[in-house]
Amino acid sequence: MEAFHPTITFPFSNTFNTTSSGHGGIAENINTSSPSPWMNSRIWSKLPHRLLDRVIAFLPPPAFFRARCVCKRWYALLFSNAFLELYLQVSPRRHWFLFFKHKRLKSSYIYRNNNIGGSHVDNNRAGTDCEGYLFDPYELAWYRLSFALLPSGFSPASSSGGLICWVSDEAGPKTLILCNPIVGSLTQLPPTLRSRFFPSIGLSVSPSSIDVTVAGDDLISPYAVKNLTAESFHIDGGGFFSLWGTNSSLPKVCNFESGQMVHVQGKFYCMNYSPFSVSAYDVAANNWWEIKAPMKRHLRSPTLVESKGKLLLVSAVDKSSLNVPKSLRLWGLQACGTTWIEMERMPQQLYVQFTELENGNGFHCVVHGEFLTIMILGSDKALLFDMCRKRWQWIPPCPYVHAGIDGDLHGFAYEPQLATPVTGLLDPFQPFTG
Repeated sequence: MEAFHPTITFPFSNTFNTTSSGHGGIAENINTSSPSPWMNSRIWSKLPHRLLDRVIAFLPPPAFFRARCVCKRWYALLFSNAFLELYLQVSPRRHWFLFFKHKRLKSSYIYRNNNIGGSHVDNNRAGTDCEGYLFDPYELAWYRLSFALLPSGFSPASSSGGLICWVSDEAGPKTLILCNPIVGSLTQLPPTLRSRFFPSIGLSVSPSSIDVTVAGDDLISPYAVKNLTAESFHIDGGGFFSLWGTNSSLPKVCNFESGQMVHVQGKFYCMNYSPFSVSAYDVAANNWWEIKAPMKRHLRSPTLVESKGKLLLVSAVDKSSLNVPKSLRLWGLQACGTTWIEMERMPQQLYVQFTELENGNGFHCVVHGEFLTIMILGSDKALLFDMCRKRWQWIPPCPYVHAGIDGDLHGFAYEPQLATPVTGLLDPFQPFTG
């Protein structure tokens, strides 16, 4: 179990809950507030600690940190290995999302880390700490998270297993930092072997292993980049590790403009642009191949996402005919690895409202579990689709972001965790700072 610093403070700001009505009557907003049942203090005061700890382990992180204010014992639970082991065993999975401000630059996403100097600085907010915005799709609530301990010159690149991967902004060998924003822990990976500018980053974290793949944007001169190679990092609890020792050549035609990779069952997937296709990488076989995209000539703002062990493609379809109306669709990659099947389509009346708001500016999609979020670029409007209940609804704008001033939100699927002990595998490789 990893060590926890006893000076950890409450990481969440005030909560924002929605009570507004749906946009245009098509997608609904739900008021989830309900009166709390009265509890008999004489019963709860005599509850054994082991049962009480089990109840607390089921709390979502914001409620857990509020509960720590009750007494010294509850405050100390975050530093108790016994409680954290119980938490990892019984705490339910929460399919939340973590968003960051970003701006577009040369068709690539450049994240706004307010500590970064040079062309990446947001002059209106210089000198403030970088922060993220946690969204709870069950309660339609927003929370603000601070990344005050993160060094300057890093941008968020990927997420997995309760960790956010940050990559260095400077061109050259890339340094990656794994951060647990709930407890403020930072763990650094050894730098990559090849020099790159803005590569695609893939991260897969399990309870006993960490896999990272960095692909593309090889620096072939101080002024030019080309998608040539990929390099992989692996470490596991069995004692095996490979520090960027696995290298592979990328397909001859690839253009990873998104900067992100999606991990599904031992494989990483990247979206190619101009023309649209999907590049796939088998980590165990160290092999790349191409997958044709559905309706590739008519896609707009396509995004690859993972949901419950399946690879999905979310995109608008601009082709308009009697048989193929304009729409927003979800396809799923079948087990054969080459065929796509349409799974969902946005209701046409809602799509008309969506396109009026989107106005050709594009959109960003993130999927976690059964939830799909669609952030409309250039506005504070966003949609949430529950794939299990087949329900679309407008979600409240983030109260910490000013539309048109702070830029758009770009984010990741994120499962908040009070403990990520797998990062202890990286302790022997941490730089000495004593």
